[in-house]
Amino acid sequence: MENQLKTTCRKILKAAENIVVLTGAGISTESGIKDFRSRTGIYQMAPETILSLDYFYRHPRKFYEFAIENLYHPEAMPNTGHNILAKWEKEGRIQQIITQNIDGLHGKAGSNKVIEFHGTMKTATCQNCGEKYTGDQMVQRMQDLKDFYICSRCTPEMEKANYIKPDVVLFGDAGDWFTQEGFTSIIRTIQKADCVLVLGTSLQVTPFSAFPGYRTEGTPLIIINKGNTPYDHAPNTYVIQEPIGSTMKQLDERA
Repeated sequence: MENQLKTTCRKILKAAENIVVLTGAGISTESGIKDFRSRTGIYQMAPETILSLDYFYRHPRKFYEFAIENLYHPEAMPNTGHNILAKWEKEGRIQQIITQNIDGLHGKAGSNKVIEFHGTMKTATCQNCGEKYTGDQMVQRMQDLKDFYICSRCTPEMEKANYIKPDVVLFGDAGDWFTQEGFTSIIRTIQKADCVLVLGTSLQVTPFSAFPGYRTEGTPLIIINKGNTPYDHAPNTYVIQEPIGSTMKQLDERA
């Protein structure tokens, strides 16, 4: 039965010309990056509140210490899943990758059609003047400066307005793609897809979790995720609960 399922998925993906891919933390665990909700995930180490905008402004140093330790992985390298997606994009089969991940591994693998829906840890921005800092610069500032999170171009009197915030979407925050215009653009992209591929996300976090529901009726939905999702029993849906890297390698095989 399992072989038949993978054969069917392989045929769907092989025939597709406009695949939209939705990825979550599960695709990056094989690169040594922790996910959020599993038994060994980040939320087992700390509550979700530490990743809130309110916590960032009240405890900027504690926030950065946690974020740099657990969310910033400049040394991590793409794995088989990332590399196959980049390959499919070069072949003209992937229309868009929309990721919850902030690790930048899709780009490292060579994918260009990537929407980082929750932002990135690679950069940080002053909330007052817009000055940009790299992740590495913030790590160095933490070592050298007491108030490293205050922008060098702004005056201390400006208080929270000149805090340097990582370019990630926090709870209570609003990212670039959370606007009506950005959300509508993503929905239209999904509606044009001839296959929606979900990799490594339980689809529990809104509004990202709503995206598979916008595919056109009859468009196949393939989900590769170790846990359950709300879409597992939706029409025309194929669910594989196995590791992403090895499964993607099997689906990439040519019949």
